[in-house]
Amino acid sequence: MRIDLAGRTAVVTGSSQGIGLAIATGLAGAGARVVLTGRGRARLDDAADVLRGTEPDADVLTVTCDLATEQGAAELGAAVPDADILVNNLGIFGSRPPLEITDEEWRTYFDTNVLSAARLIRRYLPGMTERGWGRVQNIASDSAIVIPAEMIHYGMSKTALLAVSRGFAKEAAGTGVTVNSVIAGPTHTGGVEDFVRELVGDLPWDEAQREFMRLHRPQSLIQRLIEPEEIANLVVYLSSPQASATTGAAMRVDGGYIDSIVP
Repeated sequence: MRIDLAGRTAVVTGSSQGIGLAIATGLAGAGARVVLTGRGRARLDDAADVLRGTEPDADVLTVTCDLATEQGAAELGAAVPDADILVNNLGIFGSRPPLEITDEEWRTYFDTNVLSAARLIRRYLPGMTERGWGRVQNIASDSAIVIPAEMIHYGMSKTALLAVSRGFAKEAAGTGVTVNSVIAGPTHTGGVEDFVRELVGDLPWDEAQREFMRLHRPQSLIQRLIEPEEIANLVVYLSSPQASATTGAAMRVDGGYIDSIVP
């Protein structure tokens, strides 16, 4: 399948590393102008260099901002007034005994993982619908469906993101704009490596990964962490003209972990 996104501008939040950077790289490879966002200027510059190392002809813009805040969203909007593709990848995660999660932690997870996405959809969706074309994708998680006991606050935020996606897809009905969720399973990033070792101990990585899957994700059919590029592949497809009939959906790259049908 040939995917051509030349002439499209794609905003990818939380894209200084990991899944976000892999998604931005995939979109750039399909010809899109990509906008990397994050809170640290040095890390964004490094990410842009990594992306250009893979895609030398890429058109890359970096915007330093904190998208968990209204001010950060305004700063991004000023730098990039219009976008054809919006990928809300920004998110935080961590483990905590359920009864120890504080009110402030609940608010922080909601603000960062949910409200940041809703805020940017409100900002960019009107322009997309006016032009008659656009793609919005919210990166969710298997934790939205199979809520882990050790990270209820994270699971809550990703479940809410599914509702945000479905609701805005209805708002965009019939306009040529699609809005979808991508449900990602446990993915191999630096932060997840730290998280895995937090749960299973400081084992050699291959052993730690196997122990994590055995103890905490036993339903996974691939029995390994997903690579960021595997998620990027689905995001690039959903960003393409070929995916014009897919909207309001929760698409899965979960390694077969979820064994129920997601509407």
